[in-house]
Amino acid sequence: MKIESNRLATRILVVLSLAALAPLAHAGVPIDTIGGSEISFEGLLQADGSWYDNDVADLDGDAGDGADHDYELRRAELVLKGKGPGNLDWVVGYDAKADKWLDVNVEYGFGDGHSLQVGQFKQPNSLEELSSTKNNDFISKAMTTNTFGVSRRLGVAYGYGQDDWSITASSFGREMTSGGDHGSGYGLRGTFAPINEDGNILHFGLSYVDRDTDADSLRLRTRPQADLAGVRLVDSGTLTDTDRLATTGLESFWVRGPFKLQGEYMRGSVSRHDNADYDATGGYLSALYNLTGESWSYKGGTPGTAKPTDPARGMWQLGLRYDTIDLDDGSVEGGQMDALTAGVNWYWRKNFKFMLNYVQVDSERMGVSDDPNIVEARAQFYW
Repeated sequence: MKIESNRLATRILVVLSLAALAPLAHAGVPIDTIGGSEISFEGLLQADGSWYDNDVADLDGDAGDGADHDYELRRAELVLKGKGPGNLDWVVGYDAKADKWLDVNVEYGFGDGHSLQVGQFKQPNSLEELSSTKNNDFISKAMTTNTFGVSRRLGVAYGYGQDDWSITASSFGREMTSGGDHGSGYGLRGTFAPINEDGNILHFGLSYVDRDTDADSLRLRTRPQADLAGVRLVDSGTLTDTDRLATTGLESFWVRGPFKLQGEYMRGSVSRHDNADYDATGGYLSALYNLTGESWSYKGGTPGTAKPTDPARGMWQLGLRYDTIDLDDGSVEGGQMDALTAGVNWYWRKNFKFMLNYVQVDSERMGVSDDPNIVEARAQFYW
């Protein structure tokens, strides 16, 4: 265990030492133009730390080591992108930490807002999942996103939209990485922004994803707002007679100058062969305020985080999120969990971000309450 801890500490130090390269770093590194395609290289490194004030369960991800904390390199994403020839764009991404493929697809724009995408890509549900990982408002995504959000799958998608609205329809199969998620299905998402001005945005979205459950089994569970925790405090258990999972999502966000209010609600409906159908729900409401005055942009039905107006000072954010999930329904006692997260984010120059979160958890499953507190930190380098 000591050797592994030293390795993790070394990885974290490597990420932090990259700060010395800040004056040289840019958002995306141009490589070359080959066959009419402008190729660039992007990357994302994240190192996380979590400190647990346990209540009942031991949240430590390294069970048995006697520690009340975890340190780990969270992501090491390497991405090649190509623009052109013509209206053709492509991307190949890989996460060396998780040993899995990211976006690997080709997209062709037909003009007038029409596009066709083929390969592996994020499916059209969950505003938080579709937003850029490097600009996450909090270290851990909301419980509803982690539980119900369908991320990258192999498939095909058609998109049509303008500046203020969009419609996306997709058909998908398994995840590209060997051993990844299975279950073919389809997804739909529509967005509308009745207000879309600089520093003043109002967005609404509705999504629906229906997929087969692999081997007629399904398990819904989530960690207590700590990605490194080794325990899920709410857990449906393995449901062995399931047919399909249909997830309906409602989403909205409002931007006014340096303030952003965002929320989502999802319901997962599971059809079963031999038992009563099962429903689970979750949602969150978050507020972000940029102390240094920057605002947000809007593109493709998702918010875009601004760069610091003064790179040397950086951009400072304060955030607060209420998060809830309910996995109890009928005979399934999956539990209920609420969480309150307070956070501070510092975007420094163009390529660095530092995050600090404090999480209070209130959970109950099968009559047992478990209410831990967690402190989390993240150091991030991206280009």
